[in-house]
Amino acid sequence: MKVCITQFLTRFLFFSVLIIFRCCSSNGSGEKERTLGIIKPDGVSGNYTDRIRKVILESGFHINKEMIIQLDEDNAADFYAEHSSKSFFTSLIKYMTSGPVLVMILEKEDAVAHWRHLIGPTDAGKAKITHPQSIRAMCGVDLEKNCVHGSDSHQSAQREIAFFFKETPPGDLMWDFVQWMTCCLPSKNDCMQFEGNAIMS
Repeated sequence: MKVCITQFLTRFLFFSVLIIFRCCSSNGSGEKERTLGIIKPDGVSGNYTDRIRKVILESGFHINKEMIIQLDEDNAADFYAEHSSKSFFTSLIKYMTSGPVLVMILEKEDAVAHWRHLIGPTDAGKAKITHPQSIRAMCGVDLEKNCVHGSDSHQSAQREIAFFFKETPPGDLMWDFVQWMTCCLPSKNDCMQFEGNAIMS
């Protein structure tokens, strides 16, 4: 039974440290926060990518990772699943699959709020009037073709980053931990058999 207790404690300590590390590194006090930014098809095709990246860097963000991808209908529909019942959903999917997009993980303190402020209102037409210095005012057209995307909350940022970059959100680590601790530990009979074999040897 001592062997089982040792295995249990080893796994418990390993996952505890891993969970604490991931949670603190993603949103700890005084730590940089991460958010997702997307330059949409009209931003890429309109040659705004370099200008937008310059604004991002000059605003104190660090671009942790970035990649250019072409979304297909299934990818776009999964990403925007929360809008699937909206009347604009079909048009949105058509727009987001009309060309390549640049996806970025952006880092900065309060990254979610700062990025949302930097890109401006969702309606690019209104942004040109109320937030003329915003990114959407610079390259957006209207409510749909608004050039860039920004996560609207810390939780959304975690989910969206994991969607594109296949990372495990910190909250999911706890579920992995529970599964491992409850499903993968040897049974009492296994422990007894193991100890019996050890004694016999």
